Amino acid sequence: MGNYVWKFSTIGGKNRVAIKSGEDIRHLGELDQKLWTVLSSPVVGLEFDAKTLKMLDSDNNGRIHVNEVVKAAEWITSMLKDPDMLLKKEDTLPLSAINTENPEGARLLASAKQILKNLGLKKDSISVADADDSVAIFAKTGLNGDGIITEQSSSDDEIKKTIAAIVATIGGKTDRSGLQGADTDSIETFYKALADYSAWQKKAADDKAIFAFADNTPAVYDIVNQIKAKVADYFMRCKLAVFHAGSVNALDVSVARIETISDKDLSQCADEISSYPLARITANNTLPIDGRINPVWQGTFDKLKAMALDKEFKGAAEITEEQWNAFVAKLSPYEAWLGEKAGAEVESLGLDAVNAFLKEDRKAELLKIIDDDKALESESLSIDEVAKLLHLYRDFYTFLCNFVSFRDFYDPDGKAIFQAGELYIDERCCELCIKVPDMGPHATATSLSGMYILYCNCLNKITGETMIIAAVMTDGDVADLREGKHGLFYDRKGAEWDATVFKIIENPISIRQAFWAPYRKIGRYIETTIEKRAAEKDSKVMADMTAKVDSAGKDGAAGAEKKKPFDIAAFAGIFAAIGLAVSGLMSALAKMSDSVSDWSWWKWLILVIAVMLVISGPSMILAWLKIRKRNLSPLLNANGWAINASVKVNMTFGATLTEMGRTPLKAEPDPFADKAPWWKKLLYWLIGLGLLFWICYSQNWIEKWTDNSKWHYEKKDKKTPAPAENTESLLILTEDTFRA
Repeated sequence: MGNYVWKFSTIGGKNRVAIKSGEDIRHLGELDQKLWTVLSSPVVGLEFDAKTLKMLDSDNNGRIHVNEVVKAAEWITSMLKDPDMLLKKEDTLPLSAINTENPEGARLLASAKQILKNLGLKKDSISVADADDSVAIFAKTGLNGDGIITEQSSSDDEIKKTIAAIVATIGGKTDRSGLQGADTDSIETFYKALADYSAWQKKAADDKAIFAFADNTPAVYDIVNQIKAKVADYFMRCKLAVFHAGSVNALDVSVARIETISDKDLSQCADEISSYPLARITANNTLPIDGRINPVWQGTFDKLKAMALDKEFKGAAEITEEQWNAFVAKLSPYEAWLGEKAGAEVESLGLDAVNAFLKEDRKAELLKIIDDDKALESESLSIDEVAKLLHLYRDFYTFLCNFVSFRDFYDPDGKAIFQAGELYIDERCCELCIKVPDMGPHATATSLSGMYILYCNCLNKITGETMIIAAVMTDGDVADLREGKHGLFYDRKGAEWDATVFKIIENPISIRQAFWAPYRKIGRYIETTIEKRAAEKDSKVMADMTAKVDSAGKDGAAGAEKKKPFDIAAFAGIFAAIGLAVSGLMSALAKMSDSVSDWSWWKWLILVIAVMLVISGPSMILAWLKIRKRNLSPLLNANGWAINASVKVNMTFGATLTEMGRTPLKAEPDPFADKAPWWKKLLYWLIGLGLLFWICYSQNWIEKWTDNSKWHYEKKDKKTPAPAENTESLLILTEDTFRA
């Protein structure tokens, strides 16, 4: 760790380096990497200024490593007179705070003053917003060192006109001023296109064969290409007709094909008609050009006839295949010339404008302006460095508190840069929510974290954006949490996202929850068993009723089924069974009371607590073992972080990450609350009286009271049977009744 003396503090159950001064930041390079909490972090998916992260990522590989943080620390501390100012995390830097003893610092001060001058501001400090507004900074500067020139870069109207033409034809490049301009490549491309297009057009002017039909040549060429295949098909059909005279009808359009469309609107059948032969098939192997053409193709043929055929074949009603081919051959030079077309980028300017730009030849002047612009590159880069200085001045200490140590994460009043927002669900707020760019790595990471995690799909209804978050639940109950449950997620900017749970990783949340877990499991088991038995009974009853209805339908003539008589013996047997059960329970309580009759109330309390601990103890111990191992590192590693130390989330800290909803102790009664049935009230009274009787009996309070009462002596004189004997007789009678 070198000779520098570091201070350490316990954060999250682990000793971590405490960054408390500018000198600590200056000496980060001397800190052993084994003591850094983070070795590398991604630059996306964090709640942190994106420009600052890009500045820290000096090699532009999408990750920030320890060595890049060290370089940034050395640079920013050397640019400030007092590095302790970094701990203020302010977005405005006094110009007097820049270290001008460092040559680079002096250059940054000059650039900062230039920025303020360009913005028209007169002040002795500069803010992040001032340095970030590059458009405003360079809005009035024609030359700004980026190698791109705009119309503002020159006062010459012809130069401005040329730059505008380059932007319109070749495409513009965005200048630092925000305007579209031209760079060296676009200027070279523009003048090459001008020369190529002009030479291509000159070739046509010199070679008369190219435009064989004068100005009509392009239109004639287009029409010939449209009908060339159709004409070739026609002549081939004529040749087959000559080859076999009987095939004319088969080669021509058949009446049957015309009949299929004869009952339709023929103006809507152009596609079908256009597939017919170009003209009627004959054995003379000539193409009529005097109007006997397929009606769909007639208009096209008439245009060709007016522009070229009438001149080539004056007065002819028909032409042979050889004549047609010779006519088409005259278009070959034009076709070859089209294939040699060059400089198409500037064609939209027109040939006259192209030749005018070539004649003026302002290329050298444009390139000279670009050279002048590039000469200011160092000054412009210095302006960019001012922006870097201000971003690091404001954000670097915050980044260190999330990289070297996890101070912000364990700060009750702060949030770590990986905390995406808050999830409201099931009457609580989860503050430990992390964006999940890829679910793949989380498949194994979740089992290592030991935390209860809700994976949620989030949708922003306004922007249509979607994302996945992992919300860690660290307090409360989990009885009503399930896949498909909806919640509301607020990101760090306050935007609302609809959240839906699609995956749950179950782990203990708290010791309290683990204490009640066995009872809930027993309750769920009993409830499930009762529902299952009730469903089976319901199915059986429905089956029996259906069978009886079917039977009644078949035996309807015999009359309705007779009602069964009231079975007094069965009714008495039921009560006898209940009596036997109650008597057995009282007998068991009496025997227990005899053995512990001298117990005090606190012994009973200890007994109850011991029984509950026997039931809940294993669950609580297991929960304690898991909770003490809860670690956020696996989740962050799954998101691309290289976590170098554990990030524990113990019970005390975990309780601060999930805020429970609190309601007042007193509230107005519910007017729609279910009323308890009379039998349930009676059952509660009987249980209460039974427990009271058992307590009194176990403490000999009844015996002591009867020994001192007048009733006791009167009953003793009459020699009434002892209560135990009466009880035994009652038990025997009840048992005999039950057997009967």
